[in-house]
Amino acid sequence: MNAISQKFLNACAKNFAADSINGLRMRAVVKNGLSAAAENHVERIDNPFVFSTELTTGDITSQNQSGRCWLFAALNTMRYTIIKKLNLKNFELSQNYPMFWDKLEKANYFLENILATMNETTDSRIIIHLLTAPLQDGGQWDMFCALVDKYGCVPKAVMPETFHSSNTNQMNALMTLKLQEDAKILRDAHAKGATMAKLRACKEKMLEEIYRILCICLGEPPKTFTFEIRDKDQKYIREENLTPKSFYDKYIGKDLDDYVSVINAPTADKPYGRSFTVSMLGNVIGGRQIKYLNLPVDELKKLAIKQLNDNEPVWYGSDVGKMLLRDKGIMGTHTFDYESLLGVSFGLDKAGRLDYRSSCLTHAMVLLGVNMTNGKPDRWKVENSWGEKNGERGFYIMTDDWFSEYAYQVVIHRKYLTAKQKAAYDAEPIVLAPWDPMGSLA
Repeated sequence: MNAISQKFLNACAKNFAADSINGLRMRAVVKNGLSAAAENHVERIDNPFVFSTELTTGDITSQNQSGRCWLFAALNTMRYTIIKKLNLKNFELSQNYPMFWDKLEKANYFLENILATMNETTDSRIIIHLLTAPLQDGGQWDMFCALVDKYGCVPKAVMPETFHSSNTNQMNALMTLKLQEDAKILRDAHAKGATMAKLRACKEKMLEEIYRILCICLGEPPKTFTFEIRDKDQKYIREENLTPKSFYDKYIGKDLDDYVSVINAPTADKPYGRSFTVSMLGNVIGGRQIKYLNLPVDELKKLAIKQLNDNEPVWYGSDVGKMLLRDKGIMGTHTFDYESLLGVSFGLDKAGRLDYRSSCLTHAMVLLGVNMTNGKPDRWKVENSWGEKNGERGFYIMTDDWFSEYAYQVVIHRKYLTAKQKAAYDAEPIVLAPWDPMGSLA
């Protein structure tokens, strides 16, 4: 191995000083920071907030200091149905309610995985992976479906936000500490010869502790409730003795089995036209399996456009932090010119960014519109869940180029898929490792 020599350092300093533009670059960045110095205001001018196809919905929502974007995005697609069905101006479903059950189900999923890997050493990659973040806020579309199938959903007024539903770090940290301790207890008991029956009895007590913590932090989830609201015409709606399941069936009524996840992962290990799942990824034991159909990115766009043209929003996942001009609400490949500013090129393509862990799905939002020019999309309307302070009152623009580079997943009704695509999705999926980048959570 070669150390950095003084000769090399002298050459670097000489070459830096020889190019006068480097001094200008340095002064701009030292004073303003990289993003401000590299910002390209033309990207906003070139992408006005106007769309040839546009769906209107309620007020923007805010996940606050939590990682529940996948829940917000999914519930926002569903509140769109309620708003239209009941002629409402605005409406929100409770994001706290599914989070409660997600945390409890994830705790059980984690402990079951611990029981299934008793013969692994603590330094094995599997155990390290399981112990890293057993109760994180993130999730996937299929995990949301598993929660709704089992628990239904409720209006936000029935289970509103609490301090820790909107500020999850401390709650998560304490429950993670408890679950890591529980994993040690179970593994130590197994090493001493405890039967599986005794281990599962111990697990039940552990889950009861998690349930207690969740009730204290998030409140108790309702079993029955009364739904009351007024529509745009001031018509009063009231229904008593609803359960979360009966509310979903009556006021939303979507068959979630009809909706499938379509991804774009252009890596050599993931052929197009095949379905995939991820080992040890999920929340509800016995619930819906994580499953994706991998297609070229242009196919994702075509499917999303079909669904939007039928007046239905699209849940989608992307690496939102890449080239994001947050205050103006722009996701574009030209929002920042870091290459000119730094005098370097960034040459990883989408496949390279996945393979070398430079990018993955990090955030879920909702597509509410698209602008078509000469039969092709050039920009998309996005409903985010970061409040109203950024973008157009919380709504964002995603350029079509950015979609190609950083969007990874859309959720589409099966009816828009071709017969070949349906067969590919329904086929036995290829199983990916738990740490595969397509196993990341939004």
